[in-house]
Amino acid sequence: MAKVLRQRLDELYDADVLAQIGFLPAPRCHELKGNRAGQLSVDLAGPYRLIFEPANDPVPTKPDGGLDWRRVTAVRIREVTDTHG
Repeated sequence: MAKVLRQRLDELYDADVLAQIGFLPAPRCHELKGNRAGQLSVDLAGPYRLIFEPANDPVPTKPDGGLDWRRVTAVRIREVTDTHG
């Protein structure tokens, strides 16, 4: 899992904006819901995910209130966890 974690961190670091990660199929970057609203997840190994959140202040949003991935330029890593366990 360490190799995949390093790859995901590198992908996030190399991206100018979060939208660039959304186009990569392997990470499967997506917004979380419920008690994890405001956080995002990318796949690691098995059920494990890298959890992070936008670090922009304020968090960039679209007119409909959703996260504007094209304007997120920084993220804060929260944890590695099994979100389905």
